[in-house]
Formats: sequence, structure tokens, C-alpha cells
Amino acid sequence: MAEITITLPDGSTMQVPTGTTAGQVAEKIGPRLARDAVAARINGQIVDLSTPIGEDVELAIITMDSAEGLEIYRHSAAHIMADAVVRLFPEAKPTIGPAIEDGFYYDFAVDEPFTEEDLGRIESEMDNIIAADFPFTRQEVSPAEARAHFEQMDNAYKVELIDQLVEDGEQTITLYQHGDFVDLCRGPHLPATGKITAFKLLSVAGAYWRGDESNPMLQRIYGTAYPDQKMLEEHLKRIDEAKARDHRKLGRELKLFSFFEEAGAGLVYYHPNGAMLRQLVTDFTVKEHLKRGYQLVRTPHLIKSTIWETSGHAQQDYPMYYTDVEGQSYGIKPMNCPGHILIYNSETRSYRDLPIRYFELGTVYRHERSGVLHGLLRVRGFTQDDAHIFCTNEQLTDEIVGVLDFARDMLTTFGFNEYKVLLATKPEKAMGSGEMWEQGIEALGAALDQCNMDYQLAPKEGAFYGPKIDIALKDALGRLWDGPTIQCDFNMPERFDITYVGPDGQEHRPVMVHRVVLAGIERFLGALIENCAGNFPLWLAPVQIRILPITDRNVPYADEIAEQLREEDLRVEVDRESATLQAKIRDAELMKIPYMLVVGDREEQSGQVAVRSREEGDLGPQPFEQFLEHIRAEAEIPSTE
Repeated sequence: MAEITITLPDGSTMQVPTGTTAGQVAEKIGPRLARDAVAARINGQIVDLSTPIGEDVELAIITMDSAEGLEIYRHSAAHIMADAVVRLFPEAKPTIGPAIEDGFYYDFAVDEPFTEEDLGRIESEMDNIIAADFPFTRQEVSPAEARAHFEQMDNAYKVELIDQLVEDGEQTITLYQHGDFVDLCRGPHLPATGKITAFKLLSVAGAYWRGDESNPMLQRIYGTAYPDQKMLEEHLKRIDEAKARDHRKLGRELKLFSFFEEAGAGLVYYHPNGAMLRQLVTDFTVKEHLKRGYQLVRTPHLIKSTIWETSGHAQQDYPMYYTDVEGQSYGIKPMNCPGHILIYNSETRSYRDLPIRYFELGTVYRHERSGVLHGLLRVRGFTQDDAHIFCTNEQLTDEIVGVLDFARDMLTTFGFNEYKVLLATKPEKAMGSGEMWEQGIEALGAALDQCNMDYQLAPKEGAFYGPKIDIALKDALGRLWDGPTIQCDFNMPERFDITYVGPDGQEHRPVMVHRVVLAGIERFLGALIENCAGNFPLWLAPVQIRILPITDRNVPYADEIAEQLREEDLRVEVDRESATLQAKIRDAELMKIPYMLVVGDREEQSGQVAVRSREEGDLGPQPFEQFLEHIRAEAEIPSTE
């Protein structure tokens, strides 16, 4: 039999008979690799281990401990789940079921929604399928054959997907089968169902077919899978911790904010504690902007639709709200940039004026679909710490460096010390010349290099008017949250015809930098709440101190102490409830208040307070002046310098 040459990642080679499978190559390399193998990469293409090799190739074995291997593992688990669902609910129509970052999901068309109780039954059936160790087999069929199969199964969703593949130019359709279950899938998959060792179904949710609210509502089952039970249990612990930190849950418990569906979805109502937290964050933000040479501006919520046509938002089908005023169309602003441009353009500018940095805590509104709304993280009305910098080409890189330094300083102050940075390039639907885009990408990349920030390219992910830097912040659980964005724009200055007078006395076009540091204040607050689990540092705590009088006769002394603390600009409240001391302490602990001061007859007579700390527990009695001296230092607002 003829032999072929396999070149491995380390450059070594082996001779094997023609038709040897990728899995057999793994066995030849060693039993451990064969055990951990999930798939293979042949000449750069990921394939099943059962794929026969008919020519000289470069080959790498993909194992479960790689990102690609884990994705294949989880996608195979999704197929097993779909099989289990169809076995238990024969009327269910599987639609799509991809692997996702922490697991997988599958959407089903069913007459009745799944319940949490159904998940246990589905898991048991999955165990049976895994125990049977069915091989995953790949079949390549014609579109007509694939269509006929799923028409026979009365699955119009799969038929629609096949028709889309044909429209996109596919001439061969790939199916995967294990046992009696056949699914439409590109693959690859595990060699057999028995390779799945640890999985868990997590939740049920509604999801529209293809994410379109005009399409039927499907039932989505979420699950996760790991190569061993220990890794799965660690993941489930992280899920429990994330649930405990959920900002929506803490928002209710700490009396921070509410949403009232009857008054409009995606619109935040801040309670006193939440409004105070928001004010503390925004006050700090304003102060830090002024320190860095930004000028405050303010723009209206309504701007004529013709302005949004000039900016390009109208043509980009931006999710805007429109209204009619005296027969003229107005847009409720989804962005602050056109307003800042109008202010810039209100007078003649000289090169000596540049850079100009306009800053606004600008409230904007976007028509987000109801299905994607999520607490503070995805709302319809929110405020941005938005700024626009107008500068010369020569100043551009330095201005971007200044924003990057500013962003790092701010995020560190709020407890975010790790980031993921992306440099996003020109999307398919974009304005402006390629030369403009290249100049912007070069300036952004140079600034990142100057700041020694590692970054990855995000091809075609830029804004429609220019390339951008996106910084995602990592929280205490290792999750990423959208954060600062810096966008380089040569297009809007052209569209609005804004200029400055250069040293030569001629008009020149400035460059415009769009940027947010904390981004949407609502989204940032959601991330902040979850990062610190509601245990805000003292300077950010809506209520810093709660005074607990033991009896009603101690209330006047508590009020006296509270007044002295307020004179120090500390945020304090007195618990006047007719409850036991233990109940008052418990309530303050549930509200995550940093300090409690217990005052009774003994404390009143000695001028002391009994101090309890959220972080350190019972600190015992101490003179009030001693506590005041300590709290002054701890409550000091941090500096980014």
C-alpha cells in the first residue's frame, strides 16, 4: 500500500499508509494523545478524527484542553441534548444549537415551554445516550436529499437553513448522525457520544427564531460541559457566585434602582441609594475630566432629523426614536457627537485653539429590542461620559495616548485592573475613503504601542465612521465587560464641513476623536455592582454609616452624632425602628453598610460609640473623636494622579 508523509507541528514527520485516519495518527503518536484527542487540523482545516488522509499533509491533533477542542466537545454535547429532547418530546423541532463561551444551547420549537423540572429528565436521557457510546458519523448529501429528510421530519426550520445555504452557494450539505438522531451541521464532532464525561443543563429561556422579534418564539435550553467533573463543579460554583453578584438582584436588595414595565421597558428609575451612587460616580468623573483640560458642554435631547442625515446615523438604520414637532421630524439623540460638532462650528477656530476637548454627561436613547434588554447592562435610556476631541493630524496620536492613560487611571480607581484591548478596523458598511481609515488605524495602533498595551485586531468591527479601540474590563470573576471606547473619525468633520485656520492662514480639516472612559454610566454601574458584589468602597457607599440606638432614649444622642458626621460630608442615617439591636445589625449587614455605630446608655454617658465594620466585624467601643479621625481618612475620595 502506498504511503504518505504526515508533518507534525514540531516539524517531525511520519510515514503512514494512504487512508490512515487522523485518529489513527494520534494513536501512533501515543495513547495519552489518542485519549485526549477531539479533532484534527489538516493543512489548516479542522476535521473529524475519522477523516481519512489521502496525501502528504501537515497535521495537528486538537485536544480537549484547547479552546477549539472545548468548543467541539460542547457542540457535541448540544447534539446529545437535542437527541434527548426529541426522545422525550417527539413533537419538539430542533433548530440551532451552537457552542458558546461557557457552554452551549439549543433552541426548540415546542407547543408548551420547557420547565425547570424537565431539565432533570433531559439530563437522565443524555446519560443514556452517552452510555450507549454512539459514534458521530458525517454524511455529505445533496441539498435536495437534506431538504427531503427534514421535510419528512416536519422541521421547517432546518429546511429554511438548508435553503439559505443553497442561496449562499453551498452545493453539498453536511449531516451528522449518532444513533437515530440526524442533524444539520458542519462539524466536526467528537468520535462518539461516550467522550462526554461531565455536563449540566442550567436554564430555560425564550428566544426568537434567528433573533428576530417578528419570528416565532422558541424555547432555549442552556447547558455546559467540561472534560472532567472537577472542572464542571468549579464552573457551577462560579455560576452560583455570579448569581449572588447579579446587579439586578442586588439592585433590589440594596434599594438602588427599579424598572417599571408599565411605564416603559429598559428605562431606569433610581431610588435614593442608587441615585447617590450614580451621583458619586459622575461627580468624580466630571472632576477628573476638568483636571485633564476638558470643557463641559450640554446639548438638547431633540435634534432635527436633517442633522442625523448629515451625520450618517439616519442612513445607517441606527436604532433611533423619531418624533414630529410642528410638522418637522426630530430625532431623539442616540449619540452626542452631532451636538458637539455644532458647538465647535459655531465660531471660527484657529490651530492655536486645538486640541479642543468637549465633555458631556449626555443622556441618550436607543431603540433596543425588548428581547436584549438586561438590567442596567442593556437599556433604552442611558448616560455616557462622552467627549469629543478636535485636533490636528499631528496631535492625534498624543491625544489618543492621553485618553488611554485617562481610561487606565479611572478603571484602576474603581477596582478594575485587568483589560482586554481590541483594535477594530473598517466594517463592510462604512463611510469615507480607505486612506482615511488607514490613517486612523495607524494612529490608534501607535498610541497603543506607546502605552505598552497588548491588543488584538478585530477585523471589520469598527464604527461606521471610523476605526476604534475597545477596552473590555475584567471583573473579580474573570468576566469581561464593555468599557472605554476610542474612535478616530475623519468622516464627520468632512460631512459637517468643520475647519480650523492653520499657521498658513488657510482652512484645514481637524480630526475628531469620539471617546468614552466609563462608557454608559448605567452599564458601568452594573459592572461595578457585580465586581464588588455590592460591597462598595467607603468613598462610594451610598450610606457610609448607620447609627443604631439601642433604645428610644438613645435617639437624641444618635442624632447628635449624625449631625457631626454630616458636617464632615459623611453620608449617615439613624435607624429609628422599634426593633431589637440584633435585628438592626442584621438589616445593616444585609444593606452592606460599611460602618455601624451602636449607641446605648453606656456610650452616651462616656461619649463613645461601639463600632462594627462590614469588613472587620465588631471593633468594640471607642471615643467618637477617634472614630471620626479614622473615618475622615478612609472616606477620602481617591486621586488618579
